[in-house]
Amino acid sequence: MVPVPIKESAPQLNTPADTTTEDAVDSDLPGQVHRTLAEHLESRLAECTELDGGFAAAAREVSRFVLGGGKRIRPTFAWWGWRAAGGAPEGPAAEAMLRAASALELIQACALVHDDLIDESDTRRGRPTVHREFARAHHRERWAGGAAQFGMSAAVLLGDLALAWADDMLHCAGLQPEQLARGLRPWRAMRTEMLAGQYLDVFSQVRGDETPEAALRVAELKSASYTVARPLQLGAEIAGADAAVLAALESFGHDIGVAFQLRDDLLGVFGDPAVTGKPAGDDLREGKRTLLVAEALRVARERGDEERAAELRAVLGDPDVSPERIDSAREVLVRLGAQQAVEDRIAQLTAAAHRTLREADLAEPAATRLAELAEAVTDRTH
Repeated sequence: MVPVPIKESAPQLNTPADTTTEDAVDSDLPGQVHRTLAEHLESRLAECTELDGGFAAAAREVSRFVLGGGKRIRPTFAWWGWRAAGGAPEGPAAEAMLRAASALELIQACALVHDDLIDESDTRRGRPTVHREFARAHHRERWAGGAAQFGMSAAVLLGDLALAWADDMLHCAGLQPEQLARGLRPWRAMRTEMLAGQYLDVFSQVRGDETPEAALRVAELKSASYTVARPLQLGAEIAGADAAVLAALESFGHDIGVAFQLRDDLLGVFGDPAVTGKPAGDDLREGKRTLLVAEALRVARERGDEERAAELRAVLGDPDVSPERIDSAREVLVRLGAQQAVEDRIAQLTAAAHRTLREADLAEPAATRLAELAEAVTDRTH
């Protein structure tokens, strides 16, 4: 029997026991990020309207995408990197930091729009993906040319627009010149690492690279760096953190970032579609060589179990695979111990991250909140 699907519950990134004495951003970070993004996007859409009404209508899809969902994980880690290095919870400097942190959501929008296009995904957060939405509009309006090609073109351009707006938002956040100069170090590295991770993800699929080492490298670049480590460093650098704080946050961010990606890998196969917003087993249909898959194939090789390895490989990358064969592939992953191996790796990484926090000299309440975040983003099973 395949176990009951893991149900993803959105990480509770902002649930302290008592918020009565906390400042507005500390106690309602997702809400403050949403407000900041809405203000920025309103001004950018006004500029687009002046350029052309048709372009403004398309650009509004970026605003809808950014404001319509998401857990605000990256701005959250950036903010607590700032606070961990002694950054103020309120005032002009804090407002500038909040704008800088919020810009990360625009990079995330770019990554998701392009990722959905690369993976040929139909849905995101329970809605049609951007390229599908524009293809539908093309079909509905009976425009000339191919609907799929138009949808793809629109998604590429709107993803690029989100990335351009992210840079604009960072540079116009109101940071002091020396703060911006420090913040640009992790910002620049993060953008390159994110794209490297996305490319290696695609490259490993076409090469059929089934090694755990390749899967972990993708997880490090595509998620650990981009989701946790670099956002933490962004906030800490802007706050003027010393070398010891930066090193502690880098170690913590790497471990939690990889654990976060491994949890997503499990949800991509065993997650509840009603919660994840994507069809069950989508990662298998897309042929993703995640650590989950790599561990199963490694064990199959060691056991000489060619039958189960062949059953799993036959599903990978087949967009038309039936739900019954997806269930069988899940069964293979469980029987070969891959699901448990990934759970064990998540637990080890999370424990290492907590040890780093205990040994580091980080300002409160950031140290406590980072410990809570470590659990929130890696333990999404209930």
